[in-house]
Amino acid sequence: MLIIKRCLYNINLWIKESRAPFFTGSIIPVLLGSILAWYDTSSFLWLNFLLTFIGTVLIHAGTNMANDYFDHVSGCDEANLNPTPFSGGSRMIQNGLIPPKKVLYASLIALSIGSGIGLYLNYVSERNIILILGIIGIFLAFFYTANPFKIAYKTFGELAVGIGFGPLIVMGSYYVQAQNLSIREFLISIPIGILIALILYINEFPDYDSDKQVGKKTLVVVLGKQRAIILYHILLFITYLAIILLIVFKALPYMCLIALISLPISIKAFVVSRKNFDKIYELLPANAYTIKLHSSIGLLLCIGVILDKIFG
Repeated sequence: MLIIKRCLYNINLWIKESRAPFFTGSIIPVLLGSILAWYDTSSFLWLNFLLTFIGTVLIHAGTNMANDYFDHVSGCDEANLNPTPFSGGSRMIQNGLIPPKKVLYASLIALSIGSGIGLYLNYVSERNIILILGIIGIFLAFFYTANPFKIAYKTFGELAVGIGFGPLIVMGSYYVQAQNLSIREFLISIPIGILIALILYINEFPDYDSDKQVGKKTLVVVLGKQRAIILYHILLFITYLAIILLIVFKALPYMCLIALISLPISIKAFVVSRKNFDKIYELLPANAYTIKLHSSIGLLLCIGVILDKIFG
């Protein structure tokens, strides 16, 4: 019984270290890309889907752990005296629960296995599209906080996350099913990319002081909180505008208008963030609403595509 409890305790630690609740950020684009391919081809390759799902989640976990390790090395997470459930890292290293080197090794293992799955999917696919997308994705994942590029420290972090969890995953998931790509899949991925970037973006507000202290030039640090929250609101609006335009120009079926059901969540995020952008704990509901918004819009778009395929 003691061994079982110990195993469960260790599993729980690694779930927290990998920040598993945030895996929706990679699961949603996999679902959307795969469902779009089914919509276009009327076929669904379950093995490819499962491998894409597992490989993407592993790379996401490896990314989170690499970020924890390198933010520890830079002193960024140690400088953060006000961590929240949404920002400041997993705190496993800072609380002495997992040694830093173990976090790094676990990150490299997860990224390696995920990359191996990607290489297999590229092998069974035509051309080298998956290989190209995968190389870009792994580069963004590891060097997001690692030297020599430290993308997150140079005001490109939000863009990198938007690209990695938007176009790269949606297009890759589509390609392993359909063996074809067009500009349409890229355009459809844009709202999802914006939303995942907004999750990172709103989570940077509580980290403003610690990021500034260690020279991490996030958009929030560069713009200042007051101007940064205006950009957050603009991007919320652009997300809905992009979805409507995609439907108007027939890139998405009209049933994807169901995504507008999420508007009350967006309004709540807008109201809370406008009022509390300079307050750490009062802003937390907006952080939660932004995560919920990404999941809700992504799932609603998937449902809209499915409904149009069945009843359209």
